[in-house]
Amino acid sequence: MNKTMVAVLMLAGVSFGSGSKVTAQTGSGASASSGPVASDQDIQLLRKDIRGDKKQLIAANLILTPAEATKFWPVYDQYQAEYTKIGDAKLALIQEYAKNWGTITDDQALNYLKRSEAINESAIQLRAKYVPLVNQVLPGKKTATFFQMERRIDGLMDVQLASQIPLVQDQQ
Repeated sequence: MNKTMVAVLMLAGVSFGSGSKVTAQTGSGASASSGPVASDQDIQLLRKDIRGDKKQLIAANLILTPAEATKFWPVYDQYQAEYTKIGDAKLALIQEYAKNWGTITDDQALNYLKRSEAINESAIQLRAKYVPLVNQVLPGKKTATFFQMERRIDGLMDVQLASQIPLVQDQQ
């Protein structure tokens, strides 16, 4: 991994990590964690920044000829637009979880788990759909490199998110 990619990943991690923790409101209105609650506008701005950073990271590390770039970026933008819908579903689930954290029933916990797995499966299916589309505009190694970068970036963001979301546990 080259120095540019490492630097941008660190920057993305810092900017993502410096954002507000996902906080849950208990039934009494008190915060279930000590961090501030991010507004919808803050979340949308952060998501926009992350998408822009992600595109810059890919552009800096996926070496494309001018002809390849002309063909690839519209496919990437289409892919990202579809991926954003998956992100919307993930965000909605996280917000619902945060809202109910501390009072979640066994049935709700299982429902959240099933919905989370369905979201993950949607991401897998979307990548599978786009592998041949990207491969129509890029050679195999560059297609593989793009999807490797996608998975690494998504994995880092998932780890960051997971570190900010409290576990479902019985509240004693």
